[in-house]
Amino acid sequence: MVEEKLPDQSDSRSRVTMSGKASKAEPITDITIEKEERVKTKMAEFNRVLGGGVVPGSLVLIGGDPGIGKSTLLLQVSAQLNQQGGKVLYVSGEESAAQIKMRAERLELRGTDFYLYAETEISAIQGTIEKLKPDYVIIDSIQTMHHVKIDSASGSVSQVRESTSTLMQIAKMNEIAIFIVGHVTKEGAIAGPRMLEHMVDTVLYFEGEQHHTFRILRAVKNRFGSTNEIGIFEMRNGGLKEVLNPSQLFLEERLAGATGSAVVAAMEGTRPMLVEIQSLISPTVFGNAKRTSSGLDYSRVSLIMAVLEKRAGLLLQNQDAYLKAAGGVRLDEPAIDLSIAISIASSYKEKETRPTDCFIGEIGLTGEIRSVSKIEQRVKEAAKLGFKRVFIPKNNKDGWEMPDKIEVIGCTTLSEAIKKAFI
Repeated sequence: MVEEKLPDQSDSRSRVTMSGKASKAEPITDITIEKEERVKTKMAEFNRVLGGGVVPGSLVLIGGDPGIGKSTLLLQVSAQLNQQGGKVLYVSGEESAAQIKMRAERLELRGTDFYLYAETEISAIQGTIEKLKPDYVIIDSIQTMHHVKIDSASGSVSQVRESTSTLMQIAKMNEIAIFIVGHVTKEGAIAGPRMLEHMVDTVLYFEGEQHHTFRILRAVKNRFGSTNEIGIFEMRNGGLKEVLNPSQLFLEERLAGATGSAVVAAMEGTRPMLVEIQSLISPTVFGNAKRTSSGLDYSRVSLIMAVLEKRAGLLLQNQDAYLKAAGGVRLDEPAIDLSIAISIASSYKEKETRPTDCFIGEIGLTGEIRSVSKIEQRVKEAAKLGFKRVFIPKNNKDGWEMPDKIEVIGCTTLSEAIKKAFI
């Protein structure tokens, strides 16, 4: 006969802190607002994506493809938080404590109040949190967690929803920052119910290709900062290293004198980033011309090629077109239209653009170049990296201070921009 402790039958949905204080309704005039404090890690890129640092009591969901480095990132971040005096509980439902210790030693991570716990039962994890009272909790991963009151398999919709709900109550009532790792489907979305992304405070996607060393951490939801912020990391033998100047990274392998190349200053959140857009235009062998794009929206490329043919006189209907954003980054904002058009025209005409030219602007269907947002930050980033000329919409030239080291050329139409670019 073995004695087993039955789970507590009380209503777990009521919000109660570890000290026993229950949540209650209060008049709005009696509620005091404390200044939002953030804990900064040693990774400036990670702090940027979160909006300035880790917020106590926040619930952060990180998703990404298998083997992309989610566990490595969180292990490094939790070790840094531990070195700053925070108590960390790392809960793993996929690996044993010994396996995590081996990875920590490979990354040369050390800690004192750093606890490893291999468990999948959510009530046991809740009891351990109440006992240890940590400042930070990492759950790796939410799809392996199991709630004893739910009669279904781990990873099911009800299990994921109930486990996340329990963790959310723990985070909010006790000011514990909790990071949750989420698996993704083959389409790239986080597995489980869509409600999972609504429940958490922040949703981060860790992107990249296994055959490349660079990784991009992207915020798609953030209650404490800007969305669409990105942080760029490089995977090395000693773990993830942050890339502080991504513009230089994306341009350092650019060939001088090559046709079909144009540089754009794209905005990712609040950060301007210079990216090279490459095009290869060649006569089609078969009846229908082929269009292929990598890192760029296919519909956007087709639209710009139609405008080039109708408004700029380029005969592209019998040309195959292959386009990509160099470096593996994905661009989807309107300001990249002009650089796409210039790179296509450069490859079609077999004329190179100047290596010190940058192109920013949205293209309309009538061939006009429309104004874009945050033009000052874009131009300053181009000037900082040594660019001599920048082509922008003419309506964007007023209302801001232009840098001295770069020539700003305002363009009204696409034909005008093409003519000035190839002088």
